[in-house]
Amino acid sequence: MPRRVVVTGLGLICGLGNTTADVWQGLLAGKSGVGRITGFDASAFACQIAAEVRNFDPLNFIEKKEVKKMARFIHFALAASDEAFKMSGLVIGPENAERVGVHIGSGIGGFDVIEREHRALLEGGPRKISPFFIPAAIINLAAGHVSMKYGAKGPNEATATACTTSAHSIGDSFRIIQHLDADVMIAGGAEAAITPMGVGGFAAMRALSTRNDEPARASRPWDKDRDGFVMGEGAGIMILEELEHARRRGAPILAEIVGYGMSADAYHMTQPAPEHEGGYRVMRNALRDAKLEPSAIGYVNAHGTSTPIGDTLEAHAIRNLFGKTVPVSSTKSMTGHLLGGAGGLEAAVTVLALRDQIFPPTINLENQDPETDNMDFVPNQARKASFDYAMSNSFGFGGTNGALLFKRWAE
Repeated sequence: MPRRVVVTGLGLICGLGNTTADVWQGLLAGKSGVGRITGFDASAFACQIAAEVRNFDPLNFIEKKEVKKMARFIHFALAASDEAFKMSGLVIGPENAERVGVHIGSGIGGFDVIEREHRALLEGGPRKISPFFIPAAIINLAAGHVSMKYGAKGPNEATATACTTSAHSIGDSFRIIQHLDADVMIAGGAEAAITPMGVGGFAAMRALSTRNDEPARASRPWDKDRDGFVMGEGAGIMILEELEHARRRGAPILAEIVGYGMSADAYHMTQPAPEHEGGYRVMRNALRDAKLEPSAIGYVNAHGTSTPIGDTLEAHAIRNLFGKTVPVSSTKSMTGHLLGGAGGLEAAVTVLALRDQIFPPTINLENQDPETDNMDFVPNQARKASFDYAMSNSFGFGGTNGALLFKRWAE
């Protein structure tokens, strides 16, 4: 029988704050982390807004000589992992190092470093390219640096499945522990793609909101006036642990992970399949893995990006599986879309919702899209509740889908 797996630590960074407590407080208050882009001059871009991480100093987590050897997404991963370790109380030593692994992904990786080194090439020729360029930018170095910092010698992996990256990282880590390859996994994702090429690329696809004069109101899932998603950045890291291992060391248990689903749309590069058939199947697969009926689920943290097509089809998939009454919210309305980091952030939010028995809201939902009928999207205000199971959805370009199912922890 597969081993039980629990969550014992969380680390969150996004536009709402640089700690889990700040992010969670901001979400429950219905606060928007979206503002005008400050990291570069975006005045020539169609989209000039994003949910940037503010007041973040990598020197609080990384030695000065090492900072430039890492892309910004790695800085975020290290900082979030630091908080997760402190919350969990996990200590790695010779006796357990080989049983602790890391699985941290990114959808895009070091865009900031790629752009910086390309400028150096154009301005000064190949001799100006940093010898640290490649290891600073590639996606698996977030997991690599976390493993090196803490001495984790177990499985070391990095997923890159677009906006489903973090969900897959956490779900695959769940499987790794279930099937004896590790006792503890540091899992999640990080992203830092609010750069000229990152914003420009998504803007060229007409995927981004252009509500530049009202940044805080731009991300508005399921509102009939939504006009695209808002980019975010940051990281979501959680420590997963085999239940008896956690109990033996007296670790704080935040929730249990009980189900993981995967699926592919096999339909289109960027658009979900009709009626989000792939999304329906991934949620069904997570339920099957947990041996639960749809009626058991008390809350869904949706992918809910604020795009016209994606929101509607995800809502249809949720309604087709769970009915109209299940409470659903999109915390991207406040955090923006962290791309490959989104699933880690939102899985952690789902854990916190279970722990505190409260639904975080979908803000900016002023005129609900009539195509979503009377579904409950927890509009604009958090709501106290009583529920035992919650699901977190992630969907990515290429039709890759992931769903994570968590259970309220009770001895």
